[in-house]
Amino acid sequence: MNDNQETTLEELFTLADKAGKRRYHKLTNDDFKDYRKYDNWRYINGDGECGTTEESKIWVNENSEWNCPVCCKQFSSRGGRSIDHKLPRAQYPWVSLDFKNFWVICLYCNREKGERHWYEYEHYILINHPEFYDDVAFARPRQLLKKSTESK
Repeated sequence: MNDNQETTLEELFTLADKAGKRRYHKLTNDDFKDYRKYDNWRYINGDGECGTTEESKIWVNENSEWNCPVCCKQFSSRGGRSIDHKLPRAQYPWVSLDFKNFWVICLYCNREKGERHWYEYEHYILINHPEFYDDVAFARPRQLLKKSTESK
């Protein structure tokens, strides 16, 4: 997909759905290993309440500022920091441990995003929080989306 082309939101949803379904049905053992590695990296031996290991806490601190990149509010006022998969792990398990798929957002924004596909999330933000749209669009996982649309 060329970012310079005018693409309708419906076309983006269709493309993302097609790519996800095509790739999802061809998951490899390595894909499942990465999916489980994420659990170990993020949750195993971590705090049961927060689900954060020491290694993932360090990553969060090294890859975030003081404010959420979505709502621009301080993390401390929005439930703290949370690691989010830009492309949901349930739909895109093959990028579950690809660090280009991670971003640190506040707990509130993470809950609001939920398991939405990226383009669904952008659409949701455009309709419900248009003041945040430019920042969310800037964070679009272009490389991952392009990679996901290619045949494997």
